[in-house]
Amino acid sequence: MLDLKFVRENPEIVKQNIRNKFQDRKLPLVDEVIELDAQARATQAEADELRANRNKLSKQIGALMGQGKKEEAEEVKKQVNADADKLKELEAKESELSEKINKIMMTIPNIIDPSVPIGKDDSENVEIEKFGEPVVPDFEIPYHTDIMARFNGIDLDAAGKVAGNGFYYLMGDIARLHSAVISYARDFMIDRGFTYCVPPFMIRSNVVTGVMSFDEMDAMMYKIEGEDLYLIGTSEHSMIGKFIDTITPESQLPITLTSYSPCFRKEKGAHGIEERGVYRIHQFEKQEMIVVCKPEESNMWYDKLWQNTVDLFRSLDIPVRTLCCCSGDLADLKVKSLDVEAWSPRQKKYFEVGSCSNLGDAQARRLKIRVQDENKNKYFAHTLNNTVVAPPRMLIAFLENNLQANGNVKIPKVLQPYMGGKTELIAK
Repeated sequence: MLDLKFVRENPEIVKQNIRNKFQDRKLPLVDEVIELDAQARATQAEADELRANRNKLSKQIGALMGQGKKEEAEEVKKQVNADADKLKELEAKESELSEKINKIMMTIPNIIDPSVPIGKDDSENVEIEKFGEPVVPDFEIPYHTDIMARFNGIDLDAAGKVAGNGFYYLMGDIARLHSAVISYARDFMIDRGFTYCVPPFMIRSNVVTGVMSFDEMDAMMYKIEGEDLYLIGTSEHSMIGKFIDTITPESQLPITLTSYSPCFRKEKGAHGIEERGVYRIHQFEKQEMIVVCKPEESNMWYDKLWQNTVDLFRSLDIPVRTLCCCSGDLADLKVKSLDVEAWSPRQKKYFEVGSCSNLGDAQARRLKIRVQDENKNKYFAHTLNNTVVAPPRMLIAFLENNLQANGNVKIPKVLQPYMGGKTELIAK
């Protein structure tokens, strides 16, 4: 969420940013919120004047009563009562205007970083760099669920009967591989200085609206019926929520955390063969990383975060590339975002396995996450998040890139301790 003062003083910058994100329908909101803000400030000034006058008259009443001038005091009291009725009206108007302003401010998108390419959707994202050599073997790579089936590792039919489409049972070595990847990712991030955390898997509505845009909320979140609780779509939600309404001494920054959680998503509009299997699902598990830092350090941490994901995938012999997300592909709270994509030998192309985002002070402003420097000055922190690894989608890349001609799957050295020393999975 932007600073209202910034919007008031820089309306054309805010409007151009909206155009750059191809959200022209929101352009009228800028003038509307500026007008509402003017009304709110005028209403507040009038109310403040009445409050000051009330204090003055109250002292006057006391003086008159002390002088025995009861009738004059009663006349002043009438004025106080009249002002009280007017003040009540103004306070109601203040509340109404504040609510309208806040609703609009929650809708106006954050100012994107100058480095973000201008484009309408993800088809215009820009490749930055490739890591590792993508290989297409001289044998056929089956669809990922067919590879899993060779190890009796998946049951989609039973999951469909139990929970419906978008769910799965992982079994045997494939289930163990899933857990091994999560455990390895956890330790990988701990070794890089991050503190491990298991957060709440449900959050309240004020946290949801603090960490994401309304559009994201509608597309992603599952609401718990009869409760002010939502299932998290990623542990970033509850991890950033951990700092709601806090003031952190600047000396304690940066805060670097890596968290495990299940994730629950509606995944509206998913379709196509590559969206089936375990690629786009309603429930999965993920290792995440988040950073709370000083504004001047957020770009540095942004680069560190996505590099962590690249390094982890390369340690598992999976080629990856990075893409800079264009303006139209950015959620409203994001300053900039970078996708990490893994190579698929079967599809002969890359597909998304992680996303790194710098949100500037947008989440901090909504959730009142503040920092206090040594001079007692307070300011909003910057927040960032990035996927470490998210199986079972990541398992698609792992299985395809480590599949051998005989149908077995090689286990990279770094993962072998988490698989009981196994060097490969033997197809049945």
